Amino acid sequence: MTEHKDERTSRMENKRSDERNQKDRGSRPTQRQGQAHYFTKPFPFAVELGFFAGFIWGGLHWLFYLLHFTIVPLGFLAEPFFKHKFIYTAAGHLTGWLFFIVFSVLASLIYTFTLKKWDGPLPGMGYGIFWWLIVFVLVGPKLDMVKPLNRLTWDSIITEICFFLLWGLFIGYTVAMEFTDERKREPEKAGV
Repeated sequence: MTEHKDERTSRMENKRSDERNQKDRGSRPTQRQGQAHYFTKPFPFAVELGFFAGFIWGGLHWLFYLLHFTIVPLGFLAEPFFKHKFIYTAAGHLTGWLFFIVFSVLASLIYTFTLKKWDGPLPGMGYGIFWWLIVFVLVGPKLDMVKPLNRLTWDSIITEICFFLLWGLFIGYTVAMEFTDERKREPEKAGV
């Protein structure tokens, strides 16, 4: 008696799942990541990547500052907009972190829309050095965001170069892996 009940129940479950599959076939225009023709939308991807780059690397920069690896506070990007004393407070550090997140989102958008087809880690590292040159050599000292290089300590200079190098590598390599990885665009049964 229970066998017939179990068979009936399993048949009804199979029938329901078949009906759901029939409904889902025509109603879902989007494709999932595991399917053959998955393409990433560049704008949302770049915004999300920039947010996490700013959040993670901004937190690391704050740690570097707290451990005295650098004398440049996290709020260096907010320096032109706030008083100098404010930048060195806890609220100033958090404001600087938010500014760094916004800066990272903008940098990620620029990289995604201009250099997304460059593969490997080197373009991202070069991109980080490019931003270090802009911030610490060209624009930063003129806007009083950072001290000129001859007034920074060697520890700060080396820390900031390495920081921007790794930050650029994070953005560049993530973009390269997303937009130049051909394995995601191959059919699932390639070569069969």
